[in-house]
Amino acid sequence: MSNVSKIVDSFDLSGTESGKIEIAILEQPYGEDSESVASIGIFLDKDSHSPYWKVHIPRSNIDQVVAALQKAKFELKK
Repeated sequence: MSNVSKIVDSFDLSGTESGKIEIAILEQPYGEDSESVASIGIFLDKDSHSPYWKVHIPRSNIDQVVAALQKAKFELKK
């Protein structure tokens, strides 16, 4: 992912032969003084340098997104 300040974690993408999920921190992703984001990149090929799909979560929304993902996890178990 471009403008990566720090890769936090990377792990295999379930359901693929060679995909991965990469979590990174991006500092000032939208220019000077923009808020840092957590970036989630989905790579269909773990050797690729560009994600197939990505989402940026502003620092101030991370707790809300984590809580919503926990709800989704609970719903998937039903």
